[in-house]
Amino acid sequence: MSATPLPNLVGRHHERAVLDDVLGGLRAGESAVCVIRGEAGIGKSVLLEYVAAQASGVTVARAQGIEADMELAWASLHQLCAPFLGAVDALPEPQRDALQVAFGMAAGDPPDRFLVGLAVLTLLTRASETRPVLVLVDDAHWLDQVSLQTLEFVARRLLAEAIAMIFTVRDPEGAGALVGLSELRVSGLDKQAAGDLLVTSVEGRMEPRVRDRLVAETHGNPLALLELSRGRTAAELAYGLDAADPTSVSTRVEQDYARRLEALPEATRTLLLVAAAEPVGDARLLLRAAELLGITPDAAPAKAAGLIEFGESVRFRHPLARSAAYRGADPERRREVHRALAEATDPVLEPDRRAWHAAQASDRPDEEVALGLEQAADRARQRGGIAAEAVLLERAASLTPDPWQRGRRALAAAEAHFSAAAPERATELAALAGLCPLGPLDRARLARLRARMLFGRSRSDEAAPLLLDAAAQFAAEGSPLARETYLEAISATVFAGRLHGSHGARAAAIAARASGAPPSGSEPADLLLDGVATLLADGDELGVPALVRSFEPFAHEELTSRDATMRWLLSVPVALESFIHHRWDLPAWDVLSARAVRLARDVGALSALPPALIYYGGVQIHYGDFAAANRMIEEADAIATATGQAPHRYASLVLAAWQGDEQAATGIFEDARISATEHGEVSLLGVTGYVQGVLYNGLGRYEEALAAARTGIDHDGYNFTGLSLVEHVEAAVHCGELGQAQESLARLARLTKAADTGWARGILARSQALLTEDDGETDQLYRTAIDELSLDRVTVEVARTHLIYGEWLRRTRRRADARDQLRTAHRMFDDMRSAAFAERARRELLATGEHVRTRGAEPEARLTPQEAQIATLAASGLTNPKIGAELFLSPHTVEWHLRKVYTKLDISSRRELAAALAAPGADGVQAPTSA
Repeated sequence: MSATPLPNLVGRHHERAVLDDVLGGLRAGESAVCVIRGEAGIGKSVLLEYVAAQASGVTVARAQGIEADMELAWASLHQLCAPFLGAVDALPEPQRDALQVAFGMAAGDPPDRFLVGLAVLTLLTRASETRPVLVLVDDAHWLDQVSLQTLEFVARRLLAEAIAMIFTVRDPEGAGALVGLSELRVSGLDKQAAGDLLVTSVEGRMEPRVRDRLVAETHGNPLALLELSRGRTAAELAYGLDAADPTSVSTRVEQDYARRLEALPEATRTLLLVAAAEPVGDARLLLRAAELLGITPDAAPAKAAGLIEFGESVRFRHPLARSAAYRGADPERRREVHRALAEATDPVLEPDRRAWHAAQASDRPDEEVALGLEQAADRARQRGGIAAEAVLLERAASLTPDPWQRGRRALAAAEAHFSAAAPERATELAALAGLCPLGPLDRARLARLRARMLFGRSRSDEAAPLLLDAAAQFAAEGSPLARETYLEAISATVFAGRLHGSHGARAAAIAARASGAPPSGSEPADLLLDGVATLLADGDELGVPALVRSFEPFAHEELTSRDATMRWLLSVPVALESFIHHRWDLPAWDVLSARAVRLARDVGALSALPPALIYYGGVQIHYGDFAAANRMIEEADAIATATGQAPHRYASLVLAAWQGDEQAATGIFEDARISATEHGEVSLLGVTGYVQGVLYNGLGRYEEALAAARTGIDHDGYNFTGLSLVEHVEAAVHCGELGQAQESLARLARLTKAADTGWARGILARSQALLTEDDGETDQLYRTAIDELSLDRVTVEVARTHLIYGEWLRRTRRRADARDQLRTAHRMFDDMRSAAFAERARRELLATGEHVRTRGAEPEARLTPQEAQIATLAASGLTNPKIGAELFLSPHTVEWHLRKVYTKLDISSRRELAAALAAPGADGVQAPTSA
């Protein structure tokens, strides 16, 4: 790449120092991200040119955000990646396929933008192995949405690569873009620097009072100083500028550009309008359009006025110059220009741009143009450009003459806007669709969309009846969407935390069974719905067997497309909730959640990966591997943060309770309570009752445990009732509330009877032992509980049963037997880092007269959750690139973490990892302090 001339910067000493540090670190192999923020004309782009000019020995890749190009999916990312696409065939296959589909280089299922992001990260990383890579993105707030989201994902994953990314973002338009990344805020020049800049740009000696007035009026904005003084003498400035102008600096600069445009020949103004309307900057396309408009392309006056630069590509001197050229033109003239651009654009190579220009040229409904936009929207969807699809469909709807077709396209646009996380536009388009005549199926789609929007806002019971109504409409029309929507309605009621009532999960299940809905096209999904509906409508005795029949087909369903995989991932939470809380089936929980994590990683579905990790983390908690659970929770939180999702709290709550750190747990519980009350996530109240029962039982504060577990039981939710009953029985026995304990035991017996798993039989046997008076029977019940819980590897409950058994043995004066059970419990809880239960076991051992060794202080060099996860994968034989693909990291970042692991474990290679990780405490992680 040729060197960029060094711009003549006045002042900006701090800003240059920051950017010099970024370049210095980059040359040393360090990654960096910097977002330069400031108002229009403040000098952000000049600072970007300064960095480019200083970047000797560095590969510079650039992208420019253009407002008129915002709706073309992947356009900006394609522009940035173009220099590196020669290496695309060397990418791992899923990444290569995703990138090629996104860029229109191949056909295929719509790619997940985060899998595309990983492909971009891999491309840049491989390029950085030869030379450091500097990515410069100007006007990032005007990138198309999917490109911006993807680049933000890449920026958040940089750690050990020789890659630096510098973005410029205009305030206030870009206030919501790239939030949380390292920022450099640029304000106006100080009085001295601004005065020096102004003096160098005017003819003649400037009176100090005039200079100071101009500096004050422009707030030191350098572009405003230069543009408002360009071509004026000091004398003119002394009398010609209106100091009372109340408009903003950017508006005033744009107005100045408009005045300069007015002085140009008409043909030149038209040429600039063509350039402003076509953001690609293709000079040959511009010349073809000019010929169609019948004008001679004379750019010299515009170049002389400092408005535009012509070469192989066309570039405005500043976005405000482009804006002035476009907005200042007569609407009819703008339509003529778009009409010429549509005709000049190749219909085979650039069909989407051609359709967009044709739409901009239309001033009345036109079915041919609307159809072209709809086809462009479909191509955008296939490339994963949901935001572009939404905008293209919205414009197509506005140009559609037939009201039936208009309603159909408006509905499709609303659905696309909702998928693209633009609920306001989705609401407006849904309202438009509602005013148009719609067929029965489209009315059902509209009802489902409105319910989804409501559920997304409040997660309350209000969405369920709307979803049920939509499902009934689908069923009446014989649509395969009916069963999918019924399952969605049940999910909404489960999440909203209500089992009974007219809008509860049971009512939804009864409606689903009575609907006569046709098959959905997925037999395993239909079996799952039948099982869940039977469970809810008829109870566990009939429902659990039906649920069990669905397990094998659903768990091992062959998924032949990305859409099928996404549907499976959307259904798996309902299956997991059922198998966990009604089937008491930890092995099924393991199988389903492990597959969900694997599938989400394979297709790059980062929206589905965090909940899958949370469920899989729950498995690890019950296996007693708190370190693994914490790694999964941390990864889920990191991905949710990077992708703008809300955190998933459930596993954090359960882990905090079993770890027994009251201070940390209390904060997590309070956050969950606030979320439940403020945002309608009522199911959190059920889990909070259960986890507080676990925490306070572990701490031996049984009255608090009794009250907490009672709230979990009374919650009337689909889940956590059974687990809350277990906590309630134990707490009630310790509090002497035997009547309450017997009542909860009877209910627990009914819930576990149909399940008939090791977990269910074991937890019931232990609870029965707490209330059995015959010593021989009690002894046998505890032994049965240990055997049954061990059968399903419910390790936390095995350890707890040893503890409760040992406590009973001590009270019956069988001290030797008690010590055996309590030693086992203490060792297991101590190994898990379950502090409260370990301390409870320690106190009981002391009461038997046994000295208990206290765990020594943990070594300072503990592995972090991510280090432990990478070390575990490396020890299993995975290469750095495969670990990177697994965890959405670059191989360089994996290697960087491994070097830290080697140092902490005092080893020198991955051959030693397995043995080092097997050493006591080697893979321990710090306990989390927040959800």
